[in-house]
Amino acid sequence: MVRVGVILSGCGVYDGAEIHESVLTLLALSRAGAEVVCMAPNVDQLHVVNHLTGEVTGETRNVLTESARIARGEIEDVAEVSADDLDALVMPGGFGAAKNLCDFAVAGSDAKVQPDVEKLVTAMLKAKKPIAALCIAPATLAAICRDAGIRSSVTIGNAADAAAGIEGMGGKHLTCPVDEFRVDEEHRLITTPAYMLAGNIDEAATGIEKTIAELLRMAR
Repeated sequence: MVRVGVILSGCGVYDGAEIHESVLTLLALSRAGAEVVCMAPNVDQLHVVNHLTGEVTGETRNVLTESARIARGEIEDVAEVSADDLDALVMPGGFGAAKNLCDFAVAGSDAKVQPDVEKLVTAMLKAKKPIAALCIAPATLAAICRDAGIRSSVTIGNAADAAAGIEGMGGKHLTCPVDEFRVDEEHRLITTPAYMLAGNIDEAATGIEKTIAELLRMAR
């Protein structure tokens, strides 16, 4: 059975993991018979956003604790997971990927990655194990590849500012429609736009399902 790690970044599109993308990822993996290991960094979120008003609140929330909502409590601290334990890895999007897994939302091409996340992803890259990233999460992947001396090829769809940030980190941005994915064959990376372009959950699902199918094909 293929064992796939899913790195979550909180719970909610504006300050954590995008819930639709996360659930669609988990559903696609489950339907394919993969064993899933959900994980998240045990750190505070950059900030907390009221998802009704879009306003930043004065609260403090923990990324691992919030991610446990999506994982139904079955989740591990990413610092305690080894690349040796996994066959593949997925990072759903949501602003948490660019705020909590790294600070791309604030720093752009100067983004720094959360150390425990960077350690695991770098080990997966070195082991040539496939990695998928959805929505804005390819920016986190591009930052990790930059630090590892790798020129990644990824997509976030066609958003010019985010694409420029990826190029600024030394990555190559590939345009991609919402219902497709792009593959960096050399480094075994699969990326799809998801809600960077999707207008609804059905559009997001199509690209995510194809991406997970390709990830599992490469892992096997």
